[in-house]
Amino acid sequence: MKVTLITVCRNVAPVIAETLDSVLAQTHPDIELVVIDGASTDGTVEILQGYVAGAGKRGIDVLVSEPDKGIYDAMNKGLARATGEVIGFVNAGDLLMTHETIAQVVSAFQRSHADAVYGDIIMVDEHDIHKVHRTWLSGTYHRGNFRRGWMPPHVGTFIRKSAYDRFGHFNTDLRIGADYEILLRFLYKHQIPTVHLREVLVRFRLGGMSNGSVKQILQANREVRRSWKLNGLQAPPLLVTRKLWSKVMQFFH
Repeated sequence: MKVTLITVCRNVAPVIAETLDSVLAQTHPDIELVVIDGASTDGTVEILQGYVAGAGKRGIDVLVSEPDKGIYDAMNKGLARATGEVIGFVNAGDLLMTHETIAQVVSAFQRSHADAVYGDIIMVDEHDIHKVHRTWLSGTYHRGNFRRGWMPPHVGTFIRKSAYDRFGHFNTDLRIGADYEILLRFLYKHQIPTVHLREVLVRFRLGGMSNGSVKQILQANREVRRSWKLNGLQAPPLLVTRKLWSKVMQFFH
């Protein structure tokens, strides 16, 4: 089973190499690595060029460096170039948990014939990846959990390309919450077969858009409610409160 891993980045020279190394160290033999760079100016592009695959060398299979209209536009560029049967995202600065992570994901797809497989993640300090701040234990999949503010971690979720082909890509009208919207659309609205893999799949660096300032968190929560409306769905009462509470509980796992 061919797996496409997409990394989008811009000006991440200090951390991009360890992210790429975690992908290239995977034991699964059929991985396509797509990197979409937003016209970096800090040396990131030069680092990326040193990882381009060729002459039997495993590395970046598709490299694009050009201006984009935001992170979700960049992700859509990656999706448009992906050829794997299964697609996952590895954020710049994040690390796949072990060398066997993608092999475990592939095995879960093969055992279950699901369209989506998600796992758990640990959230680590931006400057010290060994310092764990939160643990996101996703739990067994129940579609109704979306109504209680739940969602699987996007960076720990792998989805078949056929689902993207059927149900579309990221909604770029959303600035922070398009990852929530696409999971709501695929898993809740269209009810694609989904299973939970009880493994920590990703070491996720804190500091992203939806985990930043209070202003950003409030905007993300507004976009959560908007995501339901965009899909012709009625958002449940107290949805945002329950979603915030689920984040608080991650500190106690």
